[in-house]
Amino acid sequence: MLGSTEILVIGGVVVLLFGASAIPKFARSLGKAKKEFRDGMSEGEAEARNEQEEKKD
Repeated sequence: MLGSTEILVIGGVVVLLFGASAIPKFARSLGKAKKEFRDGMSEGEAEARNEQEEKKD
């Protein structure tokens, strides 16, 4: 697991590479990707449950 020092160093490198104005866009994109991933996982779990229920019947 990353410690606070490593996270600060990585954050500093990101700011140097992409600039401070790109960070909000990057964070927004990361949040959207995380939401889409969770939605996809939920859909997959629901489909698996439905298939199991159909097999029981």
